[in-house]
Amino acid sequence: MSGLLALLDDVAGIAKVAASSVDDVVAAAGKAGAKTAGVIIDDAAVTPKYVQGFAPARELPIIWRIARGSIFNKIILLLPVALLLSNFAPWMITPLLMLGGSYLCFEGAEKIFHVLFPHGSHVIKEDMAIRDPGHLEEQKVRGAIKTDFILSAEIMTIALAAVEAPNLWMQAATLAVVGIGVTVAVYGSVALIVKMDDVGLYLAQNAFTPIGRGFGRGLVKAMPVVMKVLSVVGTAAMLWVGGSIVIHGMEVLGFGWLGHHIHDWAHAIGHSVSEQWVGVVEWVSKATMDGVFGLAWGMVLIPLATKVISPALKAIKGNSEGH
Repeated sequence: MSGLLALLDDVAGIAKVAASSVDDVVAAAGKAGAKTAGVIIDDAAVTPKYVQGFAPARELPIIWRIARGSIFNKIILLLPVALLLSNFAPWMITPLLMLGGSYLCFEGAEKIFHVLFPHGSHVIKEDMAIRDPGHLEEQKVRGAIKTDFILSAEIMTIALAAVEAPNLWMQAATLAVVGIGVTVAVYGSVALIVKMDDVGLYLAQNAFTPIGRGFGRGLVKAMPVVMKVLSVVGTAAMLWVGGSIVIHGMEVLGFGWLGHHIHDWAHAIGHSVSEQWVGVVEWVSKATMDGVFGLAWGMVLIPLATKVISPALKAIKGNSEGH
């Protein structure tokens, strides 16, 4: 009997440890996920464009396919690589973060460049040349999953840098929770966004009260504005997150003068206002300066990416296909 009681006591102890571990994983995932907020905003703002132009009945299936690809990117492809880097080559994490941050800066700067200097997009021309909706859907889904891979890599790397786990399994569990949680949050939000105009149309036609029908019409009219606001927010998030990652990476690598200046300037601006606004103004000032740096760095990268890197990749791809 005493042996049975001892066994039950051990089981209870293991259960307590397991529960504590779950709590630790959730807490660590929450902290790590918060660090990726800017990239999540960008991901949620970018994705709706991949379902534009398709029949309403295909919108949710397309989002589901992209979400599945995103889970595959994060859990099957990126999580093992992140764990290998963390345990065998931690020195690579900062350069990889900076590379991903530079990509975000490039993407954000390119969007602004196209607004300032509008010209025809080869992507749009290629889409218009495709007459088969099924083929176009396949192409859009593949393109979305490729874009998601870049953003997912950034999310997982940021989360990895933020995780303080005592062992490999805790680290893996935390990254898995972050990856799944972020994917559900992003693509759940995207699904709501792209179907909101359909909800508004349904209410406008079928609501029982004039207020309900008016609300539906308001939703339909508001969604184009919401999509534009999301695009602006997504671009700003790209530049802010990308710029802050590059600046922080420079600090880690021993080039901290820019980060220190931005910190000092934001501190001075924050303390120039009344006390209750100090934290908000200081944060906004720093985020703005990080974003301005991100825009400047992205503008520098545009000619490098379009004139050097892209032709080189096309040449390599052409050579590989030739063989």
